[in-house]
Amino acid sequence: MSKVADKLSKTLRLKQRVATRAILWKIPHNTRQDDVRLKIGRYKISPDATQGDEPECLDPKSELTLDKEEFDAMLAFLRDNYEPFRQGVKAFIPLEQPFARDTATQIKALFALPERASVVKFIVDNELIGEDLADGLRQASRAKAVREFEQMLGEDSVEQRWQKWFQENDWVLGSEFVRILDERSIDTANISDFLMEAYDGFLDIVEIKRPGGGLKFWSGALDHGNPVPSADLIKAITQATRYIFELEQEANSAKFRTRMGGVRTVKPRCILIFGRSSSWSPEECEAYRILNSGYHNVSIMTYDHVLARAKRILGMGAP
Repeated sequence: MSKVADKLSKTLRLKQRVATRAILWKIPHNTRQDDVRLKIGRYKISPDATQGDEPECLDPKSELTLDKEEFDAMLAFLRDNYEPFRQGVKAFIPLEQPFARDTATQIKALFALPERASVVKFIVDNELIGEDLADGLRQASRAKAVREFEQMLGEDSVEQRWQKWFQENDWVLGSEFVRILDERSIDTANISDFLMEAYDGFLDIVEIKRPGGGLKFWSGALDHGNPVPSADLIKAITQATRYIFELEQEANSAKFRTRMGGVRTVKPRCILIFGRSSSWSPEECEAYRILNSGYHNVSIMTYDHVLARAKRILGMGAP
């Protein structure tokens, strides 16, 4: 290897008539970092040592010069890919850049494998995710869901979208529920939004109505100076109590219990999620408390109550 001024030349391969060479040279700058370039080429070996190198081929020219940006990109490419590629690895995560976009793509590909149970078992068996990281991921996922909840409130989303959100985020319904059952039908005429297994192993109901769409929680007129439920809310409460009644009719049905995956039906209760409360007056807040106390098997929550509880669970503060 020889060094001439700001050039560094290396013969990579030497044949009888052709030499493959790599040449580095530096272009100095006063206002920024020096520019280092790379030239790679195949050259004819001239018997006359005074003649310069002539490319072996002129069309196309067997010589390529990379400027600094191209050279840096090539170095990064070789550093990150050569060894895994040499070993036959098709997809890998470079530890030198664990948070790069390409790394996220590889991790997504892993978690997108159809064998989800095998992926989870692999992660658990090899302790790839520690308890602290798992808690952080769960917290971040739930915080993202809360932000989506707030966005949906602003968009006046339809009921089907709310059903999907609650299906994916049943944690927000509280610790009294273990899981959402796959079955929603009580009978052919009554289909609830969610049938739930409570923590005590019995069957309960969650019924939701979209928070907007013209549905009002309170009637526009007062009764003896007191806020009273709207006709929409009365209809929703009536529907919830009908579901409870129909569930009780099925309590002793072995066929129904089989459909429910063995979950028993004893004195079912219903949570009804209806309307908004962020703009309630103190009188309306008080009337809500009184209204809820009048039902022993129906509990009414507004979407703002759900949002506030979700934020308290996550330590995000009040909405």
